[in-house]
This record gives sequence, C-alpha cells and structure tokens, in this order.
Amino acid sequence: MIVQACLNGARPPEFHPRLPLTPEAMAADAVACMKAGAAELHVHPRGADLRESLAAVDATVAAVRSACPGTLIGVSTGAWIESDVQKTRDCIAAWSVLPDYASVNLSEPDAPHVMALLQSIGVGIEAGLATVADAERFVALADHQKAFRILIEIEEQERTAAFAITEAIATVLESAGAMRSILLHGFDATAWDFVKLARQRTWSTRIGLEDCRHLPDGCLAAGNAALVAEAAEIYRRD
Repeated sequence: MIVQACLNGARPPEFHPRLPLTPEAMAADAVACMKAGAAELHVHPRGADLRESLAAVDATVAAVRSACPGTLIGVSTGAWIESDVQKTRDCIAAWSVLPDYASVNLSEPDAPHVMALLQSIGVGIEAGLATVADAERFVALADHQKAFRILIEIEEQERTAAFAITEAIATVLESAGAMRSILLHGFDATAWDFVKLARQRTWSTRIGLEDCRHLPDGCLAAGNAALVAEAAEIYRRD
C-alpha cells in the first residue's frame, strides 16, 4: 500500500494559490510531498501557456525525476488534454523522457490503442476505471493482466452511491481474476472517505490538489504536502 501524490490534475490556476503548474514548481512540490510521506507521484504536465499538454511531458518528467531520483512518476493521457485522437497518439509516441507509468481512462474510445502504444514504448499502464462499464471493458481486453496497476477513481459525490460503485467495480475485477495492484481515490466531497476506504481494503490511495483542496477537518490545505501528510498519517494509524 502506498500514498501517491497527485499534484495538479486539470485544476485551473485559481483553484489553489500553491497549485504547481510549471516543471520547476512541480519538481519542488514533489520533493515536499515525498518528505511528507508520498511514495509516488502523478502529475499533469503543462505547456508554456500553463494548459495541460502531452507535449510537455519530457520537460516535466525530467525536472521531477531530477528532483526525486528513483521515485516512480506517472502522467495522464486523458483525451481532453489534446482533444484530438491522432495528436494524443503522436505526442505519446514522441516522448523521449518516459514516465514510469501513464493513466489511461477506460471510458475513452481510444483507450485500447493508447494502452498498446504505451506498452510498445515501455511505459507502464495505470488502467483508470470510473464505472462498472469501464471495469467490464478492461477485463475483456486480452492483455489486461499486463497493466501496471488498476486505478479506481470515483467521481460520484454522494458517499453511499460512490461506495456502491466501488464495490461493484471490485466485484467485476475479482470475478475476472484481475489480480493487479489497486489504487483507489475519490474527488472533492469524497476524497477523504476514499483514502480511509482504501486503507481499510489494504489498497493504495492518492491525494493532492488534483483531488481536493481541503483537509479532513474542512480547512483549506496549505498545499499538496499538507494533504499528503494527512493521508500518510491515516495509513500509519488505521
């Protein structure tokens, strides 16, 4: 079980005053998160205009890896980043500084092709499942056991419904014998509920400004490191 730090996601600059958007800011924040108890990093690289960009992966991964040598670094391949299937494929194929893994959303039509492309260049796959349909699609793939990890990420904000979706996804995975490491996380209202659930299920979790900006007591977190420190403490004490 690990706590992964998710530094920024698709959040706009005004989401939090310490949201890291440049390679340098992400690298500095990554160091702070590792000191706070994170075991791994997930970042969304940004271009010079501070918008998400798959073309910015090389510079960002290089900066973060230099700051945190030996730490696994992951990125997103979300279709919304480039909003063009071919451009997404081309950007990934052009990476020269490879992340250790990349998240692929099984809800996206081109997910199987993106997964095959990542495998071909030696990047691990974090298979993102947000619904039961995503899970069923994942286990139907012939090479689903080659995934580095399964990412269960629930956007539903009502706690009971969100937990029900999680259990239904887990049932699909168990029935198919999909024996991969699982990382579970929620979003905004459910972020801390899912950190605790992940700990109870002996799964990994993640936390950071991609997922929420408040601590469990409702106070605005000072930044990513404060969120990570709280999650790491939950894993230590529960």
